[in-house]
Amino acid sequence: MNVLITGASSGIGRDMARTLHQMGHDLILVARRRDMLLELKDELGGKPRIISLDLSDEKNCFELCEELKDQNIDILINNAGFGVFGEFSQTPLRRELEMIDLNIRALHILTKKFLADFEQKNSGYILNVASSAAFLPGPLLSGYYATKAYVQRLTLAISEELRRKKSNVYIGALCPGPVDTEFNKTAGVSFNLKSLPSKKVAEYGIRKMFRRKLIIIPGLTIRLGVFFQRFIPTKLLLKISYNIQKSKG
Repeated sequence: MNVLITGASSGIGRDMARTLHQMGHDLILVARRRDMLLELKDELGGKPRIISLDLSDEKNCFELCEELKDQNIDILINNAGFGVFGEFSQTPLRRELEMIDLNIRALHILTKKFLADFEQKNSGYILNVASSAAFLPGPLLSGYYATKAYVQRLTLAISEELRRKKSNVYIGALCPGPVDTEFNKTAGVSFNLKSLPSKKVAEYGIRKMFRRKLIIIPGLTIRLGVFFQRFIPTKLLLKISYNIQKSKG
């Protein structure tokens, strides 16, 4: 299968590339940092195609779709994204808008464009990398949590539309908790909970994608947390969430 992975230069995206390469799939890897893409390409034997693009720029998203329109993509993994930490009134607006453009706008464009192709041939996989943050309010990471809620809800809605059409196209959301990636450094936070290795999250996500799981949550602790938080009153949940975020700063 031909696989397109965004945010492939590090973290979950990089480990997904490694896993899918080992499975024999052909890869197209997209990220901003060309040097890291080249390192990964060399590691994987020089076979993957690499494309260095900043997908927070809408124009680049459409250019990517145009460039790959005849490549018969079978799997799209929307992994590119980052977070901004701090009080909403204090965080830099420009950086937040870049986050929204990447976490939401780019994912929305690529999902919509490739979904149309997948529906036409009645096959294909779309895996949107969200977060367990999608299930919670996120004071001090408010914008990031909101973007991941968007990703999760969009994915759910599209899945129901596909189900009602009896389509063979799959879409699902990977919703990990803390993962050992560059996210901490980029967002300026450190997690109290033990982070899962990104390799483990990548392998779990891919395995569940091929089993057509709709919501994919690696790690028993996070799955239990997501389940039980629905029974906590909203105001109490906000206080708990704030204290968790504050301890990261």
